[in-house]
Amino acid sequence: MSVPTTEHGGEQAPVLQGLWECVRAGQEEILPSPYLPASCAFFMHILLCAPFLALDTLGSVCQRVRSWRIAAGSGPPPSPRRWFECFCRILYKYLTAVIPATALFQFLRSPDFPELAPSCRQLFVEVVACFLLFDTLFFVLHYGLHRVPWLYRKIHHMHHQHHLPFALAAQDASSAELLLLLLLALSCAWVLGCHPLSEVIFHLLNSWLAVEDHCGYNLPWALHRLLPGLGGAPHHQTHHSMQSVNYAPYFTHWDQFFGTYRASARLLRPASGDSRR
Repeated sequence: MSVPTTEHGGEQAPVLQGLWECVRAGQEEILPSPYLPASCAFFMHILLCAPFLALDTLGSVCQRVRSWRIAAGSGPPPSPRRWFECFCRILYKYLTAVIPATALFQFLRSPDFPELAPSCRQLFVEVVACFLLFDTLFFVLHYGLHRVPWLYRKIHHMHHQHHLPFALAAQDASSAELLLLLLLALSCAWVLGCHPLSEVIFHLLNSWLAVEDHCGYNLPWALHRLLPGLGGAPHHQTHHSMQSVNYAPYFTHWDQFFGTYRASARLLRPASGDSRR
């Protein structure tokens, strides 16, 4: 493979260029189809939820797994039947709203596939910028959905049927809310003018973080334990329990700034001597 000599090249170009070639080949097959992008997003969500389905299944027989649950004393993990019912609701909304809306969007957009991959620095900056912008816009939207009664009843109430959420429930929301979140994520990458590879990585990580936020587990290897400023599943489960705090999806700085932050009691327990952490 030849090494590009443009500003997108640099020492890391061979690694990113190889990754971009693989992604571009797949995208050039997927994006021209009006139905494949949303279908792939749906199946990616299911795939990311699979490890937590395994944890919920193990939780019925393994005390160690149950100890990782944030609401460990509130009862057993969600049953397979509850998972299946949630799966059916999400599938119905994708078939009736998300896939048709995405198909229309595909007819209107003209995707660009540059030959060169971004530099590592460009990719990192663009992905982080996307998350910061998405987190900000989501905070504003989420706050409005809770503070305006009509919006809460018509759009957001369905998502809050889960007082103790689980991974699959990340997309168990009204059709209108699913479309709003899709538009929000797409707009962030568009406004920032991201390279398509940065956009792909942002959407993948965004899907994973949404699943992890709703998983119901405070896992020892969770991202909020590794990266400062992330709230993680305890942060978002506190929102589902109280509904008037922790509006931001991933980071905590906006909630802290506006006084809507509430720490999880689970995280306030001392780490030493706590065998249930």
